[in-house]
Amino acid sequence: MIYVCDIRQGKLCPCTRSQLKPYTLFKGFIQDRGGVSACSQQKEAGVQTNRNKRKKQILKIGHGGTLDSAATGVLVVGIGKGTKMLRAILAGSKKYTAIGRLGKATDTLDATGKVTEEKPYDKITKGDLENVLQKFTGDIMQVPPLYSALKKDGQRLSSLIKRGEAVEAKPARPVRVYSLSLQRFQPPLFTLDVECGGGFYVRSLVSDIGKELSTCASVQELTRTKQGPFTLEEHALYEDKWTIDEIARSLERCTSLLPGEPSHKKFKTEDSGETAVSCEDKR
Repeated sequence: MIYVCDIRQGKLCPCTRSQLKPYTLFKGFIQDRGGVSACSQQKEAGVQTNRNKRKKQILKIGHGGTLDSAATGVLVVGIGKGTKMLRAILAGSKKYTAIGRLGKATDTLDATGKVTEEKPYDKITKGDLENVLQKFTGDIMQVPPLYSALKKDGQRLSSLIKRGEAVEAKPARPVRVYSLSLQRFQPPLFTLDVECGGGFYVRSLVSDIGKELSTCASVQELTRTKQGPFTLEEHALYEDKWTIDEIARSLERCTSLLPGEPSHKKFKTEDSGETAVSCEDKR
């Protein structure tokens, strides 16, 4: 069970968790834990069930890849069995639109951090920038940002830094860039479209581009527009639609796109009352 939401602050909004918290996954059913019995809910939904053959379990929720704290865009959310599919989604390709700013570096490599360096950029042309982008396409080595979700001794590097602890940069690691193009150049700002593999940091890319141009640069805005088969325009559930009914509809639409998932999978819901949201649960 997979759905996609449009994230505005780099993480799964508490609103989503609060919408799903009162629910239990009941062998393929998202069922309200308060007031109405499983049998009555399933009967209202027109589903024949055998009480002895159904196993009740707590609803598990996970997501397929952390967004930067200031980033927006696609976040794939797994519910129940869908949490097992997230590893493959996390390793798949992603697309981003990034607005970079020349001449200014920060400790976080984006606009949320403290300025650490400023350099001139007035002699940089659009052609210079386009030529540099070629060096960052294909299989490259990249040093992850210090402020990141990477962990040391089980704790995020960003959390350690905020507590004032000394953190060493992680060594460069191989990453893949499928495509990289310049969409707009209006100094000091420039806009990039990036398609990359797992483990890639757009903040590091923009910082490295600045260094290649003999200046510095940081990310001003970052939006994930696609993750795996899911796009921001076609599949993302916007914040005003984070309700159990809308999530159920999104579950049906998004789960059908996954390899090996039956296209006829159904998630039944009612607009009123405490009815079951059901799906075929292939085990």
